Amino acid sequence: MIAIDDMKFKDNLIPAIVQDDETGDVLMFAYMNRESLEKTLDSGIAHYWSRSRGKLWKKGESSGHIQYVKDILVDCDMDTLLLKVRQDGGACHVGYRSCFYRNINGDIVGERVFDPDDVY
Repeated sequence: MIAIDDMKFKDNLIPAIVQDDETGDVLMFAYMNRESLEKTLDSGIAHYWSRSRGKLWKKGESSGHIQYVKDILVDCDMDTLLLKVRQDGGACHVGYRSCFYRNINGDIVGERVFDPDDVY
């Protein structure tokens, strides 16, 4: 197992790309700190560090749309993580399965799976 101490955190954070384990779809991008990575490894449920709220958060704690971690890959520089997950519901807080639900032209290309007004 790769030691957390060997990973290259910048300002105590490491980027985490989150991918659907079955489809390969990229669901979201987030940051993890040491504590969130440890909680993820211990529980098998994705935890992240919210830069905007300045706190640890378990994905799905408000919405119930939990990410069950199937694997975590570390890139060659050991400064980025790739989480492969089984996503319950949507990953995006505005109701889409993926946070990458629109293209550069603003066209909706993703699937809306819940109404955020009903969840939050």
